[in-house]
Amino acid sequence: MLRTLYPPIEPYETGTLDVGDGHVIYYERSGTPGAKPAVFLHGGPGGGFSSVHRQLFDPALYDVVLFDQRGCGRSTPHASIEANTTWHLVADIERLRLLAGVDQWLVFGGSWGSTLALAYAQAHPDRVSELVLRGIYMCSKAELDWYYQFGVSQMFPDKFERLTALIPEAERADLLRAYHRRLTTGSTAEQIVLAREWSRFEGETVTLLPDTKMAAQHDDDQFALAFARLETHYFVNNCWLAPGQLLRDVGKLRGIPATIVHGRYDMPCPAITAWSLHKAWPESELHIIEGAGHAFSEPGILDRLVRATDAYAHNWGSALASG
Repeated sequence: MLRTLYPPIEPYETGTLDVGDGHVIYYERSGTPGAKPAVFLHGGPGGGFSSVHRQLFDPALYDVVLFDQRGCGRSTPHASIEANTTWHLVADIERLRLLAGVDQWLVFGGSWGSTLALAYAQAHPDRVSELVLRGIYMCSKAELDWYYQFGVSQMFPDKFERLTALIPEAERADLLRAYHRRLTTGSTAEQIVLAREWSRFEGETVTLLPDTKMAAQHDDDQFALAFARLETHYFVNNCWLAPGQLLRDVGKLRGIPATIVHGRYDMPCPAITAWSLHKAWPESELHIIEGAGHAFSEPGILDRLVRATDAYAHNWGSALASG
């Protein structure tokens, strides 16, 4: 039987943390205080987290920190790209760990969250007890070209045509930079038009089968503005990663238990990326899910993610009992 989400739960603590540079991030903690510590890293960049993400963890066994990364969700200033890089976010995660008062925690990241989780774990391997990674993304030129130039365009020509329609033909050879220029200049109203199309393209291609709820979220003006501005800001800067950096430095993760979950038909993040990570890191546990796309909510992906968080919590409980 496929595992599904735990029942809805309210956070036991909410707050904001001034991380400097004019940014204040929103965070919350859910589950049981003092239980197995974990941090959830949302996708995007710029996606924000949702209350449903709390339900990926057994609330009796976990104490989970969830937060909106700089510029998105309930963090402020909204849609800001100033002082907003991968390494700012890595530092923010460390600030939250210190705030939570834990030495180590499980790091759960999906999509862009997997990129950030790998970057954080490679920077602070002694602070990571386990990794649960879904929809592996490494911000390589090949991945960006696949999604925004040629690849997904062949699978979703109708949706890709809408994405390109707002850009003059002469600029379509570099769609990412064309959108980035327009999303960082002009009026907010003009930016929202572009942002909605950028966000809509992702919302309609992340699941194997159409999901109207997912598409509607991506069509919201405020969500789309942060999502599109931050994604293009990060991607034109290669997420502040050297080419192949996350694969190159995988040796820093030796000894950290890891579960990788990836949909066979993931459009934004082709499965070859997860395969390459696993080949470079064979002690990781890889699950390629048949009949699934990119979204964590797809049944096979969700089943494997919940099984992973359950297993790591039970291992932690057993270690405590024996210690």
